[in-house]
Amino acid sequence: TLNRSVSRSLSLSKILFHFISCLDPPRVDADGNGYISSTELGNLFREVGCPVPGYQLRQLLQKLDLNNDSKIELSEFEALFKELKDDRIAQSFRKALNKKEGIVAIGGTSELSSAGTQHSISEQERFAFANYLNSALEKDPDCQHVLPINPNTEDLFKAVGDGIMLCKLINLSVPDTIDERTINKKKLTPFTKQENLNLALNSASAIGCQVVNIGAQDLKEGKPHLVLGLLWQIIKIGLFADIELSRNEAIAALLEEGESLEELMKLSPEELLLRWVNFHLKKVGMKISNFSADVKDSKAYFHLLEQIAPDGSKEDVPRDLVKRAECMLQQANRLGCRQFVTAADVVSGNAKLNMAFVATLFNKHPALTKPENQEWIVESKEERTFRNWMNSLGVSPNVHHIYGDLQNAIVILQLYEKIKVPVDWDKVNRPPFKATGGGHLKKIENCNYAVQLGKQKAGFSLVGIGGQDLYDGNATLTLALVWQLMRRYTLNVLEDLGHGEVAGDDLIISWVNKTLSGAGKTSSIKTFKDKTISSSLPVLDLIDAIQPQSVNFELVKKENLSDEDKLNNAKYAISMARKIGAKVYALPEDLVEVNPKMVMTIFACLMGRGMKKA
Repeated sequence: TLNRSVSRSLSLSKILFHFISCLDPPRVDADGNGYISSTELGNLFREVGCPVPGYQLRQLLQKLDLNNDSKIELSEFEALFKELKDDRIAQSFRKALNKKEGIVAIGGTSELSSAGTQHSISEQERFAFANYLNSALEKDPDCQHVLPINPNTEDLFKAVGDGIMLCKLINLSVPDTIDERTINKKKLTPFTKQENLNLALNSASAIGCQVVNIGAQDLKEGKPHLVLGLLWQIIKIGLFADIELSRNEAIAALLEEGESLEELMKLSPEELLLRWVNFHLKKVGMKISNFSADVKDSKAYFHLLEQIAPDGSKEDVPRDLVKRAECMLQQANRLGCRQFVTAADVVSGNAKLNMAFVATLFNKHPALTKPENQEWIVESKEERTFRNWMNSLGVSPNVHHIYGDLQNAIVILQLYEKIKVPVDWDKVNRPPFKATGGGHLKKIENCNYAVQLGKQKAGFSLVGIGGQDLYDGNATLTLALVWQLMRRYTLNVLEDLGHGEVAGDDLIISWVNKTLSGAGKTSSIKTFKDKTISSSLPVLDLIDAIQPQSVNFELVKKENLSDEDKLNNAKYAISMARKIGAKVYALPEDLVEVNPKMVMTIFACLMGRGMKKA
């Protein structure tokens, strides 16, 4: 540790030089002579977690060793630091000084404040995500202009700039979210790139990503902290897609004695993943409680791999933790599961990347058997849409099971604030709630307050709905409240754009028909139950009226429509709405089935987009 007086008196480069001279002398400055030889320089880079190949080390010495004595002196080190101040080596020096391995400070100005801010990014995440994209999209012909991404450079942040790779990643995580026909792929211009990024961001929001503070321009500029944050959200949704009971019946095997299926459904994917690991580790008398410190020695991983895919082989386990982790990852590679982590990530206990690695193991080798005679609970499309909408607004905690996670009303109260209904948080009981001793009464009090706000402040129709219904997870009554919250959120956007004019169904329908006729379109709608909506033609005509010549009508089937034709039109319409900037949460099936609630939100979002343009 540097003496305070030394810290005050030395420049940054001098501090760094003093730091490397004092850093573990037996391994760095072995002879204690105050400067670094070529061998010691190589050791130094390893010390700060950034090993440099021999050829690169020789190139550095040849360029910076001004007096050709194969030693780095203070003046030469200052030149080295200046030369490398923006690249990965200098970042590694900062990591060592800050004692935060893998974290790089990125200076910048936040849109939310005129004051300068600093955002930290993880080099390990950049490395992991770049390699994941290289592998996952390796054969995609539309991504070859940016692949392979060099994980050791800033290439990842540039690769997302035209939006194509982001759209592909979203479809990889949640198939068919984006209609490929709407992605601009050739002869890209700044405008068509902007459209791709709008499509990606609005589609990411529709699958539950929080993109409130991320704009197309941020991605175009490749702002590192925003790019990594969005990539992780999209990747995580894909990794965790099957780690929920409504999608994977075999998870019922993780039920513990005396536990109900409803209680299991309340667990987050992270909690289910941990339970899955311990389910297998129990057979060898082992248990972990996290994906950081408890996996650093790789022992849990070795046992887990043996349980989920035994090959009968026995290998000598190295004592060195890094070598041991590498040996474990080689076993995982034989299972096709070597993704996200390096040996160093395992040893350092990088929780996020370790969790992604374990999720990959679960998805490919769950080794679970569905219990017989077990009831089956399926999440409806409507429930999934509401859940994704709530998560996209950044509610905390994230909603995984819509009924279980709304049981204490904390999320519902956050949604009231999103629709500009003030919440007196002094009246709210905060988690954690005791399992016994009145914890359930505290939750019911919150639910009663949520219903009271809906009736008295929001003006919702909540006849026959009480706090007990929310606590009990009554599906019909809970969704009735959530729908009114979503409807109000959508209409608030229109009212803000319309300078306070009260928005409602009649206003939206009137605007839609006026806009269609003004653009020379022949389609129109009478209500949100209009059967003509099942063709998606009124929606596509409206999109083309808002942004002329945006819709390729050669891709649209107009006559003698089969159910498949209607679904294809709907997929195209939903993606086109998002592409022109409308944040649509509804699904193509909502158009085909003419679900009036979701149809209303589609036209309302398009109205908002049209009014913003005007």
